[in-house]
Amino acid sequence: MRIRVGLENGVDGRSIAWALDFPGCFADGAGGPEALVALPRALVDYEAWVERHARPSWLPDLCEIDIRLAETWQVYTIADDLTEASDGYEVNAWFRDDWRPLSAEEIDRGLQMLCWSRADLLAAAAGASPTAMDEKQPGERWAVRGVLNHVAGAEWWYLDRLDLAGLTLEQLPRDPFERLPLVRARLERALPGLAGVQRVLGKEGEFWSPRKLLRRALWHERDHVGHVLKLVAG
Repeated sequence: MRIRVGLENGVDGRSIAWALDFPGCFADGAGGPEALVALPRALVDYEAWVERHARPSWLPDLCEIDIRLAETWQVYTIADDLTEASDGYEVNAWFRDDWRPLSAEEIDRGLQMLCWSRADLLAAAAGASPTAMDEKQPGERWAVRGVLNHVAGAEWWYLDRLDLAGLTLEQLPRDPFERLPLVRARLERALPGLAGVQRVLGKEGEFWSPRKLLRRALWHERDHVGHVLKLVAG
């Protein structure tokens, strides 16, 4: 099966290979070649993740895959006046594929996967000691509580890119266990109304669409499940 890939280089100094037709499936690496090499393994893990939850699985047979690089994006930063700068706002990938409206089926499946990834995140955090919850480890930006707040804040931000957040960031609860379900409920209400909608908005010099919102929301939460497990393990 042909797997179309969007390669995003320069995300915090690394690269992400996105399987464009499989939201929530991605692989990262120190550079583009490493991310692409890692993608087949990520597809195997993704297939197993879906099959654990969906009966029957909606995925096609991924035994024989043909990885095809469809698009490449180099992340860059811009200043407040939208001119390119060495330090400033990071403009993440806008693939041509992100113009494509989401179907009702893709949204339904996306909502299911968001439910699974949230369960994975909370299960990972449930194993955290009081120290892991609140004390940053050396070299880490956050403790577990901070990661959870970050996940909720990022999801709010994705919604805000399409004017769908409903609340300001300052209005969100400080407690991540209140913040996470509040923001997720807003996303679950908003996504079904975006089926078939070609809604593209530009904010702070970056394009956003429903497909990009779903792609990044699934990536961000799934990525931080591993982060929380690492913090819990100490």
